[in-house]
Amino acid sequence: MTLYGRFDFDCIARWITPGERVLDLGCGDGALLKFLQQEKAIHGYGVELDPGNVSACIANGVNVLQFDLERGLSGFEDDSFDHVIMSLSLQTVRHTVPLLKEMLRVGHEAVVSFPNFAYKPHREAIAAGHMPVSKHLPYDWYDSPNVRFFTIADFDALCAEQGIQVRERVAFAEGVEVSEDPNLNGELALYRLGRLGSGTGV
Repeated sequence: MTLYGRFDFDCIARWITPGERVLDLGCGDGALLKFLQQEKAIHGYGVELDPGNVSACIANGVNVLQFDLERGLSGFEDDSFDHVIMSLSLQTVRHTVPLLKEMLRVGHEAVVSFPNFAYKPHREAIAAGHMPVSKHLPYDWYDSPNVRFFTIADFDALCAEQGIQVRERVAFAEGVEVSEDPNLNGELALYRLGRLGSGTGV
């Protein structure tokens, strides 16, 4: 486990080279960037809309910009960063495809993580007639900030359709990596993405 109790931080850190330029979208309180600063000596910036989280980023010693991701990343030049990260926030944005393309314009690689709606316990909840509530989908249907509910299989298909290269994919359940049928058994998915034709895929 990491210092912050987030096993996904360790996975993301494996994909980061020391000293990189990193942009974290929807960075929350800046915990991931603080972790990467300590572990990888990265040069990081966060983007966050919520004023309380912006204040928390500043308290954590994280550089943060306050604006709405739905407006895109037009303020950043091409290839401004080595990695652009969106951790557990992709399901909260409406303009999914434009934002993914912007991430790969601004960064050499993108890293995204999201809860897998096809996780077996989620399917069982729906079969029982209820929307699932879990560690990574913690909200009731009426107060959820999530506007997209999608699966690992859905995201794979989207990447193929949009010409986004999946360089690495890891799925977890209860903090343990899952290899057998991740679309069924994975609670959380993490992807390392690149531009098609710009590197070695997996």
